[in-house]
This record gives sequence, structure tokens and C-alpha cells, in this order.
Amino acid sequence: MSDHEGHGGPGGDDDLSLPKATVAKMITEFIHLISSEANEICEQESKKTIAPEHIISALKRLGFESFTTEVEDVLKDHKQQLKEREKKVSKLEQSGMTEEELLKAQEELFAQSRAKFQSAQQ
Repeated sequence: MSDHEGHGGPGGDDDLSLPKATVAKMITEFIHLISSEANEICEQESKKTIAPEHIISALKRLGFESFTTEVEDVLKDHKQQLKEREKKVSKLEQSGMTEEELLKAQEELFAQSRAKFQSAQQ
């Protein structure tokens, strides 16, 4: 199937769009290119795991420097989410209650809330 089959005729708005399969293949190739370059950078640094910094360096090496700002922003957001998740876990640990005790307390709070709601409905 060509890129133009299944789309509007000549001069139509659909002439500029590509089939999903073609776009998916291009995205896959782009990811492969970036990951291969990042892997090479990783190996040059004698590292075993590709880090976000390797991806950013790969983007720069391959001429996609304009992408790095957005990637760095997403990385910053991700790190912030990890910190928030760690805070939630530590609050659970600091409660001094077992998971079963916390679940029982939660169920009791739900029951109290239901009772208040039902009495307000009457």
C-alpha cells in the first residue's frame, strides 16, 4: 500500500498525512537511532546502564539538540514525582501502624463518612 492509498484525492487535505504504519515505523527507527547512540555513549563511559544523560548526549550528537530542553523538562518532572512518591512511602512507614491496621482505620473512616452522608440525606 502506498502512502497515498486510502486517503483523499489529489489536492485534498489528506495528501500531506502518512498512514499510521509509516509513522509508527519512522518513530521506531528514531527510537532505535537514539538508543543505539546512547548505548555507544554509555559504553564509552564504561557504564552498564543507559542513563537519561546518555539520551540527552545522543540527541545532541545526532543533531536533535532542539529536543533536549523538552527532554530535560520531562526528566525534571519525573525526578520530582519520584521524590513525592518517596515522601508518601515514608509517611506510611512513620505512621507506626501495620498495613492491616491502616486498612481497618480507613474502613472505619469510610463507615463514619457513609453514616454522616446517610443521616444528612434523611
